Amino acid sequence: MKRILTAIISTTALATAAPVLAHGHEAAHEAAADDAQPMEYPELFAAEMELAEEFVHGMMDGGIVVPVPQDPGGGYTHEQHKRNYRAMYLASNLYRVTGEQRFFDYVRDMLLEYADLYPTLGDHPARANQNVGRLFWQVLNDAMWQVHAIQAYEPIRDELSAEDRARIDNDVFRRASEFLSVDSERTFNLIHNHATWATAAVGMTGYVLEDEDLVRRALYGSAGDGETGFIRQTELLFSPDGYYTEGPYYQRFAMLPFMVFAGAIERNDPEIGIFEHRDGILMKALNATIQLTYDGYFFPFNDAIRDKSLNTAELYEGVAIGYSVSQDPALLDIARHQGRTVITPQGLEMSRALDAGLAEPFNFRSMLLTDGPEGDQGAVAVFRSGQGPMHMAMVAKNASQGMGHGHFDKLSWQLYDRGNEIVRDYGAARFLNIEAKDGGRYLPENESWAKQSVAHNALVVNEQSHFYGDRDLADQSWPTQHYFNIEDGFQVSAAGIDNAYPGENVAMTRVLAMVEVEGLSSPLALDVLRAQGEGELQFDLPLHYSGHIMRLGFDPERFTAGRPVLGSDHGYQHIWVDGRATPAADQGFMTWLLGGRFYTYRFVPSGEMEVILGETGASDPNFNLRREPLVIQRVRGSGNATFVSVLESHGLYDGATEQTIGSDSQVASLRHVRSGEHDVVLVETLAGENVAVAISWDDDPEEQHSVTVDGREISWSGYAARIALGQGDN
Repeated sequence: MKRILTAIISTTALATAAPVLAHGHEAAHEAAADDAQPMEYPELFAAEMELAEEFVHGMMDGGIVVPVPQDPGGGYTHEQHKRNYRAMYLASNLYRVTGEQRFFDYVRDMLLEYADLYPTLGDHPARANQNVGRLFWQVLNDAMWQVHAIQAYEPIRDELSAEDRARIDNDVFRRASEFLSVDSERTFNLIHNHATWATAAVGMTGYVLEDEDLVRRALYGSAGDGETGFIRQTELLFSPDGYYTEGPYYQRFAMLPFMVFAGAIERNDPEIGIFEHRDGILMKALNATIQLTYDGYFFPFNDAIRDKSLNTAELYEGVAIGYSVSQDPALLDIARHQGRTVITPQGLEMSRALDAGLAEPFNFRSMLLTDGPEGDQGAVAVFRSGQGPMHMAMVAKNASQGMGHGHFDKLSWQLYDRGNEIVRDYGAARFLNIEAKDGGRYLPENESWAKQSVAHNALVVNEQSHFYGDRDLADQSWPTQHYFNIEDGFQVSAAGIDNAYPGENVAMTRVLAMVEVEGLSSPLALDVLRAQGEGELQFDLPLHYSGHIMRLGFDPERFTAGRPVLGSDHGYQHIWVDGRATPAADQGFMTWLLGGRFYTYRFVPSGEMEVILGETGASDPNFNLRREPLVIQRVRGSGNATFVSVLESHGLYDGATEQTIGSDSQVASLRHVRSGEHDVVLVETLAGENVAVAISWDDDPEEQHSVTVDGREISWSGYAARIALGQGDN
């Protein structure tokens, strides 16, 4: 379906259609044969133009306002400069498409105001611990401003008077490039998302101003030796599978400068072959970014803001450029999901392809994404079962630290089902751009809680976080991905790390799996974690869950008159204790309700295991933390511990019709048997079905293993196997 707008595509405007920065097929640059004829636009593109015009007209009506910088993130001046760069970028694109002089005039006049302001600026008055900016409180935002502003400038530059062009060239973009690449050289030469934005800003400015020095500086670093700069970032920030070391949230954020600058490089320096570099790493990265989502939302690893989804400006741009480069019809499906695009040649091309019915479903699939430049610094395992937004997904985070935005949560995991996050990750303690919350910056609780190991679904030893919360230590080590396999009825990942506690000699290995059992409506999420250390240790295994408790298999001591705080440091100071129990062998389960579905967490109590029911929010005088429940399995007094649990999705609850179906777990028993070095987990359902998951901990796929359990021999090969035992008295 197409709509006709009153906007006119002029041959003059398209003759200057971003020849330097735009990247797309010639079909996207078509001009109307007659300037007087209205141009038909694809529906998605036409809708995007309407949104852009609405925003730009609103900004025009308010007049050009370029305030002296004063506020931190979320404050008036911060937000006004953000609105300004967005308005310039959109107005320039509208000018390129429509040829309407008012859009040209608006961008020109705005940039002339910045030409008056920029030479007067010093360090931003709201500077904090980040590298200080000029227009904004941190240099990152200055780079973001320039990435958008230079794209706005390019379509109008050649039509400016010589005087205006010189003023904007010299007093805005050359000064801004000097600030980013010389005054902020330390940031510029990092291998980090801040440097990606900075190098993209300077490099695209170099192309527009025809300044080879700026381009070379951006591509190969300040020294020009290629040890830093944009090209090196593509080599060190992504694994061979396209996983970005800082995690999905920052991968999404970095994709805009990576893709936009790459498009400019391809157009101006095609001999570099930027989209072929490292076996097409940028297209792999775009695909991995999309894969690291559930129901459109990113897995909240590390310092992630949980609200971010595929519906984000960075990916509207990235998906359009990606389709222009690859012609991958699955990217059209993502654009359809987003319901948004960009009013660029790439966005027009993609919108036309959508209207032509060329989209194919994007294949969200189970996969292993390695971490590290060589793919040898751990991995992220993703399991999926079912189709569509209601499918089940399980994620094992066995990745490296993720630099300064990393959390101390080796071998942690999450579970999603029917559109909900069942086993949670906290993400970041931050209210982005809300001035009342520490100027929108990361809150103190990001360090004291969100980064700490107990805030995640990760094993904690002696109430201390992995690497004792020391990033320098953490940067030196990562888990080893021992095993990953996908087959019908059994998806499994195994990873381990032996130096998360330097000096303590604690090794931990975790097997996470999706296990199908005959008669159950959904796979079981199986967790087997084995820890081996020395001396008398305390092992805590937290599970952060979403939902309201319906039933406990054990009777805890309840703290209703006053809730004690669990500990004093490493995140424990932020946990209220609601109850404690020492469950017997058949009491190790709890059931909660979320989103009309029941979830039963069943575990095997070992020895004198204590179970602690808690909630976040203690020691939080400024109410910065979300109040969320957790349960901790605690084992004391031993150098070794094995934790075995399954999480079962079952039943339905409809409050509107007052109907409840299957609220009780369908698992009759969960047992764990160790035979030598082998472990066997036995699941029996109420219907009498029996399934064994056998683990050898040996990654040789040819090695044969056999154990006898209850007089029955169980044999398998390789690291782990699912064995259906059928019905019986096992």
